Amino acid sequence: MKSSTLRTYISVHTWVGLVAGFCLFIAFYAGAITIFHDELHGWETPASQSVPQTPLSQTQPLIDAVLAAHPKASESFYVRLASPEEPRTTLEWDERSFRLDAAGKLEEVKEASQLVDFIYRLHYTAGLPRSWGIYVLGVVCVLYGLALASGVIIYAPSFFKDLFALRIGRNIKRMWQDAHNAIGILSLPFHLMYAWSSAVLALGVLLLAPFQYLIFDGKLIDVIGPDISAAAPPRVPGAAAPLVPASQLIATAQRAAPGMEFTTLVYNQAGGANAQLQAYGRIQQHTVASMAAVVLNASSGKVERVMTPEHFSPGTRFMRSLQTLHFANYGHAAVQWTYFVLGMAGAFLFYSGNLLWIEARRKRSTLAQPRSGRLMAQATLGVCLGCIAGVSTVFLMNKLAPGDVPLWEERGYYGVFLLCVAWAFARPPARAAHELLMLCAGLAAAVPLAHWYGSGVNPAMSLLNGDGVAVGVALVALLFAALYWKMARAVLKRGLQGDAYSVWSLRAPPASEAAARQAA
Repeated sequence: MKSSTLRTYISVHTWVGLVAGFCLFIAFYAGAITIFHDELHGWETPASQSVPQTPLSQTQPLIDAVLAAHPKASESFYVRLASPEEPRTTLEWDERSFRLDAAGKLEEVKEASQLVDFIYRLHYTAGLPRSWGIYVLGVVCVLYGLALASGVIIYAPSFFKDLFALRIGRNIKRMWQDAHNAIGILSLPFHLMYAWSSAVLALGVLLLAPFQYLIFDGKLIDVIGPDISAAAPPRVPGAAAPLVPASQLIATAQRAAPGMEFTTLVYNQAGGANAQLQAYGRIQQHTVASMAAVVLNASSGKVERVMTPEHFSPGTRFMRSLQTLHFANYGHAAVQWTYFVLGMAGAFLFYSGNLLWIEARRKRSTLAQPRSGRLMAQATLGVCLGCIAGVSTVFLMNKLAPGDVPLWEERGYYGVFLLCVAWAFARPPARAAHELLMLCAGLAAAVPLAHWYGSGVNPAMSLLNGDGVAVGVALVALLFAALYWKMARAVLKRGLQGDAYSVWSLRAPPASEAAARQAA
């Protein structure tokens, strides 16, 4: 490859990585945690685990009570069936949630916590407003794919020679470069899948828009609709007709899709002859995609469509499989932990990429380092370490908040994140790095203590009670606390004893250089 071409690819890889890196760090760090979405739901609301699971027979009384109190809900609502993670059946309509209390009376409920949902929102918006943040992150994922492609072209010639090279020593830049390259190459299939699936899931509608109006004359959705959704909702309810009891409809759906475990019921135009039920759940088959659906007429009980992996069209199979790969909805705990490790490694990839950019622009003959390097160091510390500290704060607010827990969880994240960014720009990079890493270590170490205080259960004893999730959260939090503490000490040591010609240095200038400055 010509040197000019190689330089072009290096430039593309560097600048695309810098532009996308901050959002991708947040997306990967938060995404690694949300791999355990269902398990963490029990950690955030432990009181729900002691509630008896709502029987299926109570589903129809809940629907009837909501429709009687709120007739407009008949147009569209959905029911989350009871599960081990959430043992109470919940009906959701117009951003409101309803349940039946122990006496069978309808009550509107507010979520006791949104810890997992908030961190999941960070994953697909990077903390930006939800209305447009998802599209920004979709564009970032396209850039992410470009950075991956250019990185492969750059390092392919030395792939096998440098794959397992990790030269630890005084050459900091080479050590970071080896770690960056090894993680990038070894996890390349994982990153390619995420770049592709994230762009499709976030920008799918926008990418289809030109075809909708320029080629298919506004009928593209009619063509691909059956591949995207189980069925189109009916536009009119039709003549008045009662609903078939939910338990009976589910029994019919189970006969149509044997082995399917239903989790969500979506009702449209309830109370009319055209009433529709879309019953979603999982079915265990020898395929990557496990999501399935059965569509029924909710007033007659007639099965209108069955969507199981064996009946998927090529388009549906592609879309569902891509979603399953993205969310790790297969393979159980082994795959979940693999995704968690790869997700955290991905976050490190973007963090180390910024550090490499700073090192590459370091001047080794003067203490006055480029302003661009200092600003990049401060931005990297503020955003990346601010995200880490903010996420730990969300876990702490879940157990320590004095009132409205979801509000305090959100406030806690953004408050700590913005304070970390401000602190990073107010302090020298080496000082800010040490102080913010110590903050991350302290907040992470406090998570098990907050759980103990909030729940009254010693995490060390949780395993004896069968609560492996509490033990897992405590162990991971302590492991990460130790890692951040060790990194903080390493940063401080480098600042005090390392090369003075660096934005990470805390050393005074050599006597000769100080004398020269005074003479000048």
